[in-house]
Amino acid sequence: MVKPIIESSTPPDGRSLEEQPKWRQDFPIDTAQDEYVARRDFVKFLTLTSAAFVIGQISIGAQNLLRRARGKPPISSIGKVADIPVGGAISFNYPDHHDPCVLVRTAEDQFLAYGQKCTHLSCAVLPDVEEGVFVCPCHHGRFDLSNGRPLAGPPRRPLPIITLKIEHGTVYATGVELRT
Repeated sequence: MVKPIIESSTPPDGRSLEEQPKWRQDFPIDTAQDEYVARRDFVKFLTLTSAAFVIGQISIGAQNLLRRARGKPPISSIGKVADIPVGGAISFNYPDHHDPCVLVRTAEDQFLAYGQKCTHLSCAVLPDVEEGVFVCPCHHGRFDLSNGRPLAGPPRRPLPIITLKIEHGTVYATGVELRT
């Protein structure tokens, strides 16, 4: 239900209608109908909102710490050496199914593996063995294929290195090296 506007004979500032500025006559406001937020309520709102942001940031940090504190990741088989051609690459997940990685065979006896998430916004990086780089298609970031360090674009941190071990013709992932 809409409240009717009540015309009062005395304007809110106490001056007569003739003394009022023209804009006030064109836009009359009944201050008795205005609702004000008390300073105490505003401060309470700011405090609760800030607390929610702090709790959110603490939970994100705790998740990252717990994820890193899980101990050494298990050794996982990636694939057979014979199945990966020189200049070829295969994708795998390590240490769990949420972490995509890529294994690149750069020479007959050289294998490199990195986390496949761009360190800028977590887009999947793609290897370009001929140019010796990983390319992030989202923002054109480029990483050096030999060490995972950023070469161009917005990424500032290097890709995580997946440590490898080759035994009996099979490539194994043995750990993750996070760098800054």
